[in-house]
Amino acid sequence: MAMGGESRAPRSAERPDAAPPKAVRGGEALNRHHRLLAEAALSGRRLSEASLRDLREWGAAAADRGTPLHTVLNDHFTAARRIWATLRCPQRDGRPDGLHDVAQAFLRAGGDSAVALSEGYETAHRAAIRREEASRREFVDDLLEGRTPLGRLAERAERFGLRLAGPHTVSVGRAQGRFQAGDATTRYVEDALTTRFGGEQVLITTKDGLLVCVASGSGTQVPEFFAGQAARAVAGPCRIAVSRPGTGPSGIVRSYQEARRALDVAHRLGFTASVVRASDVLVFQVLERDRAAITDLVGTVLGGLEHARGGPGTLLETLAAYFATGCSNTGTARRLGLGVRTVGYRIARIRQLTGYDPIDPDQRYVLQTAVLGARLLGWPANPLQSAD
Repeated sequence: MAMGGESRAPRSAERPDAAPPKAVRGGEALNRHHRLLAEAALSGRRLSEASLRDLREWGAAAADRGTPLHTVLNDHFTAARRIWATLRCPQRDGRPDGLHDVAQAFLRAGGDSAVALSEGYETAHRAAIRREEASRREFVDDLLEGRTPLGRLAERAERFGLRLAGPHTVSVGRAQGRFQAGDATTRYVEDALTTRFGGEQVLITTKDGLLVCVASGSGTQVPEFFAGQAARAVAGPCRIAVSRPGTGPSGIVRSYQEARRALDVAHRLGFTASVVRASDVLVFQVLERDRAAITDLVGTVLGGLEHARGGPGTLLETLAAYFATGCSNTGTARRLGLGVRTVGYRIARIRQLTGYDPIDPDQRYVLQTAVLGARLLGWPANPLQSAD
């Protein structure tokens, strides 16, 4: 289920059009090449370009079959040793002075053959990796955006070891730099999670510069471990948003969108926590859904702060700190680096300009909701937009 850039060549079943070229298919091609090695050794001539091309094609076919490169080369050199053992060298005809030339020509032909095999293998291997990465990216986009019929999506998911049935939790991480598929940071997190939980339990990928973890089940162990590994992998701050569990492919889409919204809300509200749960910011998302109502609330309740000297920013910051510290003048002063008397003056000024008293329990709720709305809207940096 892990979605990191694997370096294994896909099997030929994943590439139906890949088959050994006719010129180099089967034992006949190998026997032909072995004869050419012997001829090159005795004649002193190098292998022809046509022979090397056939070897490259054979190496590519081996890669498509999933044969490891070390096996291909081992078979090649094993055959070369057999050829040398049966080769009639000039030494055996009473001319020992020619043995050195024959051996040198044979080694050169064997080396050229190994290089050609490796070149063909690696070219096909790189092409397979590019196809695999493109297929993976298409699958991830379809999975997270929900733009493919569920039956087809489930079939493709099985190829990556992912079962779409049952609950899944989606975690999304954002750092100062963009996460990229296949980079060192992404590989570090992926390796850590697949080692700990197994490839069938987690899917690690990237989307729009974010690091995404899709975890089977509804527990918190995988998201918490993911958050810890992501924080270790980046140099600067990293915030993780964790969705509520969702069931099936459509649940994964909703969970991904929910985690992204939670990440955005936490950023706009200036949360300091490194891990944000979507369930903890639901109230803010409810406020955000009715932008007209929250805009009206902010303008009505906090609009009077615009008459403050220097604008509403300072008093709004004081009010936010006041609520964050449990309506404590001392705590607010400590948080803002002010004197307690200064905080008391500002609270009185807020009461005077808005008509709402932060000390009164009923009015405090209205003020606090308006402060949250202001942070969601980015006010006063962004002017309030009337719904009319």
